[in-house]
Amino acid sequence: MKYSKKPVLLYIITKSELGGAQKNVYDLIKNFCKDYEIHLATSQLGLLTEFVSDLDVPLHLISNLSRDIKFSGEFLAIKECISLINKIKPDIIHAHSSKAGVIARISGCISKTPVIFTAHGWGFTQGTPPLQRTVALIAEKLLAPLSAKLICVSESDRQLALSLRVGNQNSLRTVHNGIANIPVTIANPSQQPPQLIMVARFNEQKDHSTLLQAIAQLQNPCIHLDLVGSGSSLESCKALANSLGITEQVSFLGDRRDVPDLLAQSQIFILSTHYEGLPISILEAMRAGLPVVATNVNGIPEEVENGKTGLLVPPKDIDALAKALQTLIESPELRQQMGEAGRQKFEQEFTVERMINETKIVYENIFNQESNKFIQFNFGVKAGTSSTSRNPNY
Repeated sequence: MKYSKKPVLLYIITKSELGGAQKNVYDLIKNFCKDYEIHLATSQLGLLTEFVSDLDVPLHLISNLSRDIKFSGEFLAIKECISLINKIKPDIIHAHSSKAGVIARISGCISKTPVIFTAHGWGFTQGTPPLQRTVALIAEKLLAPLSAKLICVSESDRQLALSLRVGNQNSLRTVHNGIANIPVTIANPSQQPPQLIMVARFNEQKDHSTLLQAIAQLQNPCIHLDLVGSGSSLESCKALANSLGITEQVSFLGDRRDVPDLLAQSQIFILSTHYEGLPISILEAMRAGLPVVATNVNGIPEEVENGKTGLLVPPKDIDALAKALQTLIESPELRQQMGEAGRQKFEQEFTVERMINETKIVYENIFNQESNKFIQFNFGVKAGTSSTSRNPNY
């Protein structure tokens, strides 16, 4: 099928706050806007829409697209989404985040437009609340057949989906997150005393509580922890730090646009969390040459090689996290070795170029499938050709 113009891609994501999924969408848009006509749909303005506007990419707001589950709201969001699809006529819809994935796949099915869904960590993964896990699993089982392709950002997530029969070997594809290997100031992990940093939203997914309790357990007034991010649990974490008597050792920096600079000034990166897909924050730390201490869940072991590029600890284990931190605090040489190994692993496995190339293969395969359908319809069904001529290889 010959296109008279560039293929049209519509990206849909629930929120525009700049988290891992939003950074992934931005990188896709930035790298594909020359090859495709790109549109972005989301529920509200934010850092993502601000950055995308600099690329001259059309922005569409779906006002009823929210994380809250309200059936009337879902119906209106689907209605808005179908109207947008009919207006811009995308060749492919690429949805990110759970709610956008639901709305996009139902709308795509109704409008007969192929939809790719990228799961930035499944809603039914271990560590999520039991009720949420059950609802998410049922929803994904129902929606998987409506997906032209299901992209997992970690092999762990792909294997989990296969084990629970969400999608199949043909529909599931692993494309690891990647970030740009831009010129950044490389950190000096061996510098003493070590500065600790964690970059993450304050919400039910992240486990700032365990980290704060581990810092208190260390009883080391020489170390300092920077916490970058905002969210619903921020105030409770501030209260916890106060109750633990570590307010002088912890800085709550809020949302920052200078994260690469903050990483370059640090010596140890931490991600304490309940569940993850393949966190971009860890990739940013690896790019900066920092050793990583992280929770051993989901896709994180695909980034952090325990004992080589960092240390992995069990979830919700205050003692283990404190011990891992103490190990790196006491050894500048080990921090330096792990930071250098992490930087090398990033360059070999997690660049944005690799992610873009692998994603483009997914897009081109779907374009080819749609082209075959067009040929079969126009030269098979309409012309009354034999069944052999309807073969996709014709």
